[in-house]
Amino acid sequence: MLDNSPRTYDFSYKPGGPVLKEFLKDDSFVRGVRGPVGSGKSVSCCIEVMRRACQQEPDKSGIRRSRWGVVRNTNPQLRTTTIKTWLDWYPEDIFGIFKWSVPYTHVVKFADVEIEVIFLALDRDEDVRKLLSIEFTGIWINEAREVPKSIIDACTMRVGRFPSKKDGGPSWYGVVMDTNAPDEDHWWAIMSGEVPLPEYLTREEALTLVQPDDWKFFTQPSALKEIKAPDGEVLDYQPHEKAENQDNLVDTYYQKLISGKTKSWIDVYVMNRIGNVVDGKVVYPNFSADLHVAKEPIPPAPGQTIIVGMDFGLTPAAVFAQRLPTGRWIVLAELVAANMGAEKFAQEVKHVIAKKFPDHSGDVIVYGDPAGDYRAQTDEKTPFSILRVAGLKAYPAPTNDPSLRIDSVDGTLTRVIQGKSGFLIDPSCTVLKRGFEGGYSYIRVRASGVTERYHDTPDKNKFSHVHDALQYAIVGGGEARQMLGHKKAGVANGKAFFDPFDRQKHVMQPKKRANDKWEQIFRRGT
Repeated sequence: MLDNSPRTYDFSYKPGGPVLKEFLKDDSFVRGVRGPVGSGKSVSCCIEVMRRACQQEPDKSGIRRSRWGVVRNTNPQLRTTTIKTWLDWYPEDIFGIFKWSVPYTHVVKFADVEIEVIFLALDRDEDVRKLLSIEFTGIWINEAREVPKSIIDACTMRVGRFPSKKDGGPSWYGVVMDTNAPDEDHWWAIMSGEVPLPEYLTREEALTLVQPDDWKFFTQPSALKEIKAPDGEVLDYQPHEKAENQDNLVDTYYQKLISGKTKSWIDVYVMNRIGNVVDGKVVYPNFSADLHVAKEPIPPAPGQTIIVGMDFGLTPAAVFAQRLPTGRWIVLAELVAANMGAEKFAQEVKHVIAKKFPDHSGDVIVYGDPAGDYRAQTDEKTPFSILRVAGLKAYPAPTNDPSLRIDSVDGTLTRVIQGKSGFLIDPSCTVLKRGFEGGYSYIRVRASGVTERYHDTPDKNKFSHVHDALQYAIVGGGEARQMLGHKKAGVANGKAFFDPFDRQKHVMQPKKRANDKWEQIFRRGT
């Protein structure tokens, strides 16, 4: 039984760095802090909850009353991580008994302060219903990268409701968040302005990801610094003098933490970089963002055919590329959709062509999944027939062999032409880039044993569709023939050389005719 007799508690907190200090001083309606593991961001949110409780104006009875919600994505993480951090700072023997039945609740009373803190997990339906029904002063969202934007929006509706206006209302109300670095297509990365709005979003979807004036995002420094070779390869890591919360960590914490970890893991959890952790074996280990992603938008090469690779289905995707006479590939744009039929997607493809490549509108060829040329028993239409009705020259890709398709793309990644990479993608192709960096991967086989085993084909996920589309473009553009030892493909309307970043120097070459049998089959798609 707890001893409820009066006692003193030595409570001392100092922000672990200038970013945390500015985060705590800020009064924005919604604010979030992103940082490496161990950077003190969750603790700062614990402090913020109690600080705001102490700043609440007293009601008529002289009590500073407030109610806060604390949200985590799953119940196990809520219990073992979020609540544990909370009780480390506000232990039961000092701040009152913690109620361990759902919803977990801690009612804290000291001096003239009374705060009710309700802990909610999003994997419990009853917790989500509670979140949408309880009136709060404020809400803390712990590890916000795991929480969908719809829940964030719901939280903004529930704050500012306690105390009621008749009881004086809240002195301050809002939402505070902390997180590790999210993926590039995450709402946090987009709203904070660190990545551009994906072009495949509808206008309505895009408007929900525009940062409001009273939202603010704070980013802590990385925990370590990279030591790089002249070619950019990371050789080692050393402590970062600007890392936050260093006084509360042992000197070797991060050096031991990164031991045995992949670079993608270190980038996200230690370097605090937007990205995804590779969970599996990457399909394209030769890909390097520094080498294969352009630093600025790539203009289309004049006189060169726009090759569109397309993957069909209810999650269709398209990649718009050009193969230059030198053998270099430039990927100019991507189009990714969800729950969209072939007819609608065909119109979206035409819209991209008209908007981005108006000078090439008559010189576009589409290559897609050969299976898209077979009719369903209940429908006479095929994806290819729909594309042709829409006015697009569309043909089945020369092969649907996954290994050959992947090898064809990989061959362009290792190609060096005139001292430059033989493959370059536009920075707007964010889904394609994330797939290259590990989103498109071979999943580990769950089996006992020391040796890691992986599935033979890449996992089907949100990155696989656009990568299938890229492969159809690459093999359609002639790379499959080179892999099979065929004669090197000619390129219609070719130029001797085109540098996408030098629009002044062009040398024209006459168009080559498709003479050999393979070329005729290849161009006709028959």
